[in-house]
Amino acid sequence: MRCTKIMKQYRIAVVGATGMVGRKFLQVLEERQLPVSEYFLFASARSAGKQIEFNGSTYTVRELTDSAFQDLNIDIALFSAGGETSRHFAPIVASTGAVVIDNSSCWRMDPDVPLVVPEVNPDAIPDYRKKGIIANPNCSTIQAMVVLKPLADAYGLKRVIYSTYQAVSGAGMKGYTDLVNGLGNSSEPLQKFPHPIAGNCLPHIDVFLDNGYTKEEQKMIDETRKILSLPDLAVTATTVRVPVFYGHSESINVEFEQSFDLDELRAILSDAPGLIVQDDPAKNIYPMAVDAADTDPVYVGRIRRDFSVANGVNLWCVADNIRKGAATNAVQIAQELIRQWEE
Repeated sequence: MRCTKIMKQYRIAVVGATGMVGRKFLQVLEERQLPVSEYFLFASARSAGKQIEFNGSTYTVRELTDSAFQDLNIDIALFSAGGETSRHFAPIVASTGAVVIDNSSCWRMDPDVPLVVPEVNPDAIPDYRKKGIIANPNCSTIQAMVVLKPLADAYGLKRVIYSTYQAVSGAGMKGYTDLVNGLGNSSEPLQKFPHPIAGNCLPHIDVFLDNGYTKEEQKMIDETRKILSLPDLAVTATTVRVPVFYGHSESINVEFEQSFDLDELRAILSDAPGLIVQDDPAKNIYPMAVDAADTDPVYVGRIRRDFSVANGVNLWCVADNIRKGAATNAVQIAQELIRQWEE
């Protein structure tokens, strides 16, 4: 008789379960049906006690405290609760034996914490053993990595220039509300942005640094180098907030180390995991935020040679920043982690 391997059932916690990304965690988890025996939902004291319908059951949100994870035997904890919360609680939760997958920027550049996009560098996941933490990259970085990794492997990267057009949902509920109020000509004061976002573009995401870049731009530069293991790669970025609810769009200009054939390059992208090529300008087919909303893939198009440099190409990529740029990527990390454990 042939024996069937029985997969272990895991215990998963979602921290920040009532927030925008936390609720998207729950949606993606319900869609993907990981081998889970029990879920535990956590949030701040303000949200503790709320009831959430999820995966056919009603869950009571627990308060996140220093002792909240004791004796729960959590295997994986998905965090989306802000940098300071992660800084304090991630090591505490990891000390109970759980692996923390953190969506904040807190741990991304820690040399002992892997920064992971599963389609790009799943081999980095075992480094979680150093601190018990895996970092989810910045939303704008994640989608760019899915595009750049197969091209880096094929041709080598010499220089990357990012110009991003980022949705207001990337700024949380307050940013989302600013756009809703602006489109409705509301007299409500701005909650998030320093200027109106409706009918406007703000070349300002996160705080400005002493070098003139914003923190968002510096994140893209630093995280690209870490994820691709190219510490000396020439990278620059300009990140812009635009009046779109969901979906980050990016213009990526790449200069390769080697020459390339454009048809071959398109074929490489077509075969890359997690990537969909939409590139038929004659039929007005190219990636758009409105089509990417509430989907998981990264979409790439407007693929054309940059004639101003040797071995240059221009690309346009779009992805849902709350799904692939946050919740889905984190859940994919959990799936890959479980897969590696089961090997």
